[in-house]
Amino acid sequence: MASGGGYRNGTHKAPNLRTSSSFKSKLPTSASSNGRRSSTIDALSGRVRVAIRLRPRNAEELAADADFADCVEIQPELKRLKLRKNNWDSDTYEFDEVFTEFASQKRVYEVVAKPVVESVLDGYNGTVMAYGQTGTGKTYTLGRLGDEDASARGIMVRSMEDIFANICLETDSVSVSYLQLYMETIQDLLNPANDNIPIVEDQKSGDVSLPGATIVEVRDQQSFVELLRVGEAHRYAANTKLNTESSRSHAILLVHIKRSVPGREADFSAETDHSSHLATNYKPPMLRKGKLVLVDLAGSERVNKSGSEGHMLEEAKSINLSLSALGKCINALAENSAHVPVRDSKLTRLLKDSFGGTSRTSLVITIGPSPRHRAETSSTILFGQRAMKVENMLKIKEEFDYKSLSKRLEVQVDKLIAENERLQKAFEAEVERIRLEAQKHVSEAERNYAEALKEEKIKCQMEYMESIKKLEEKWSLNQQKHTNNGQMGSGNEEISELKMLLQHEMLTRKAAEGEINTLKDQLDRFTNPGSVGGNSDILNLQRVLEEEIRQKKRLEEEVIVLRQFSQLTMEAGQTTSYLGRSRNGTGLPGLDSLSPLKNLHCKDASNGERSSITNLHEQVGLHKILSLLESEDATVRIHAVKVVANLAAEEANQEKIVEAGGLTSLLMLLGSSEDETIRRIAAGAIANLAMSEANQELIMTQGGIALLAVTAADAEDPQTLRMVAGAIANLCGNDKLQTRLRSEGGIKALLGMVRCGHRDVLSQVARGIANFAKCESRSSAQGQKAGRSSLLEDGALPWIVQNSNNEASMIRRHVELALCHLAQHEVNAKDMISGGALWELYRISRDCSRDDIRSLARRTLTSSPTFLAEMRRLRIEL
Repeated sequence: MASGGGYRNGTHKAPNLRTSSSFKSKLPTSASSNGRRSSTIDALSGRVRVAIRLRPRNAEELAADADFADCVEIQPELKRLKLRKNNWDSDTYEFDEVFTEFASQKRVYEVVAKPVVESVLDGYNGTVMAYGQTGTGKTYTLGRLGDEDASARGIMVRSMEDIFANICLETDSVSVSYLQLYMETIQDLLNPANDNIPIVEDQKSGDVSLPGATIVEVRDQQSFVELLRVGEAHRYAANTKLNTESSRSHAILLVHIKRSVPGREADFSAETDHSSHLATNYKPPMLRKGKLVLVDLAGSERVNKSGSEGHMLEEAKSINLSLSALGKCINALAENSAHVPVRDSKLTRLLKDSFGGTSRTSLVITIGPSPRHRAETSSTILFGQRAMKVENMLKIKEEFDYKSLSKRLEVQVDKLIAENERLQKAFEAEVERIRLEAQKHVSEAERNYAEALKEEKIKCQMEYMESIKKLEEKWSLNQQKHTNNGQMGSGNEEISELKMLLQHEMLTRKAAEGEINTLKDQLDRFTNPGSVGGNSDILNLQRVLEEEIRQKKRLEEEVIVLRQFSQLTMEAGQTTSYLGRSRNGTGLPGLDSLSPLKNLHCKDASNGERSSITNLHEQVGLHKILSLLESEDATVRIHAVKVVANLAAEEANQEKIVEAGGLTSLLMLLGSSEDETIRRIAAGAIANLAMSEANQELIMTQGGIALLAVTAADAEDPQTLRMVAGAIANLCGNDKLQTRLRSEGGIKALLGMVRCGHRDVLSQVARGIANFAKCESRSSAQGQKAGRSSLLEDGALPWIVQNSNNEASMIRRHVELALCHLAQHEVNAKDMISGGALWELYRISRDCSRDDIRSLARRTLTSSPTFLAEMRRLRIEL
């Protein structure tokens, strides 16, 4: 006989209770008179175990019952509960287990459901059921999926975790059905079209089955959770005064487990031919069938409290009728009545085996603390007290699969006979054939191997020679490039262009001087007094001569500027070569020291170069340099904008540049030029000028934001995008420009530049978002702004959350500041919670390396009612 038993029950002072034996005790084996295994198993007595769980107060109860004490007093160490009638009188009840409002889901499962699951794995039927008033936590206790918080998983999910951990999927199987009893109609939650499933009872065994229900075999925990999620989506629920998601149907999860029992041999009778060596060597397959029933009952309710009306009122009537029928059956079983009204309701028919049958049953009673529902709480407690008096007779279900064994043996015998005959007739011929083929294959393989080895050797030699040749060519090419580059490096090309331009200007100057000399000779001839009409010609020549002199001076000034450009570029190239050949890019290195990007070149080289730029500015004049920005020669414009950008890097020069019209020229150059280098340097110069609050307003007035936005959309070079992002980031720090900055596309342009993915560009984007969020937070605190943040409306939150833990410290620091500033405005809290920002704020408050940011995050979380409520719901403590 198979082993079985019942678990030890807790003591209770109610009358007529019997203590069951230990579930782990072994049963004596017995056999029938003919030596075969008995089809029936000795039964064990197992009382229904009842545990009670108190729900914590909700927000409504905290507000409504603030002046009243809870009507329930829990004494978990004594497994006792007191229900107060008034301030001086109370009733005391004892249960198998008493859970306080702080009891974890794991402890509830281990005490209530885990023994039942273990018995189901051993071949018994088991039932776990939740009963109580609506809104007291039945579905939370039984059916919680725990997607957001793994510790909140309910009994259904944890039961399947234990089942999968204790079975072998190769030999065992698990299948589930998920149903609901709605308005006295059994419906399939996995197949909503199947909405009227009949109940069938076996006349011999009395077992209840649902032949029309969908049965799905599950192989892992994930597929089971998906089935639960599908079923929950089809379950009826409604919003009542007592519960926002009140279940309007009884949910029933059926889990069927078939397990093979290893190491169990069949007891063949004396009538069997024991001389058959074949039969005695085979073990008949033995199966244990267990069924786990998990029932989430709909909550009992009083219509005057729940506010149900119309169709919801009919639902409430149906729920209360089915629960009333269940209570009548429990009363009849507790009083050992001769008649149990099982057929009064489909619910009692489905649970026929759970109460007074062969199933091991655990019942969870859920109650609330509010004194307003004392009558419902008392009724629920009395139901549990009566259920503790119900005794079940537990039976294990074990059977042999003789038909499968017979077929397997017959097929095996036929195969062995055929194989034996074939081997006897063909053994010698087969051995000889294999030997000859082996010799042939060995010879052929040796020949093929020798040929392949020879071909591979030749191929390797050719590839080796070809590789040597390519390496020699590359080495020669690199040597030639190294010789040509010399010490000037990447600046030779630019220097050559300047030299050619300088030579061209010198030739132009010589030609102008020759023309002036010719005109002087003509003037000398016409100064002769005897010449006719000489006076008018002399005047004309004088005017031409004066114009040529002015043009000569202008050319001389441009030559001086170009010479200084050439000398400055040569010095910059030498400095760059001295600092290292690893830096790429053209133009003056001093440009890279713009305010948003001050860390790219060493300060000594930058200071020396800027001093040269300052000397050039003092010698030539700022207006002359700015006039070269409009030169038709692209090379002249490039060098001129470089000089202006380097001058703009010094705060002392910025006011002079703006007064001389330099900002207007730079904006025009940014909008009209198609040269990437000019656009990059112009954007950098504008970024430096944008550090001044006065200049920021001028940039906005002259349409600078629109120009920067267009440049950001068209540019692909990371350095250009870095300059544009730096300029917009400086503008984001001005409180007065917030509305106009967003309306002209500045924020969208800033967010659009994240497509580049370059770390420096993202750093400037993060700085701009942090500046904008800080200004918004300040405006909200002063009452100047209401409503959600513009950053949230423009869709910046996903990028902010994604980069809040970026590996780059500059990006991470700015994003962390942006999150803290956004969270300071209460109207943004809900959007930030739904977007996942709460977890990042919590991480910043604990793990940020900056003390000021960490303190700001903690202060923001503790001052926001919305964040505090969500953290209390998730049980997060700062």
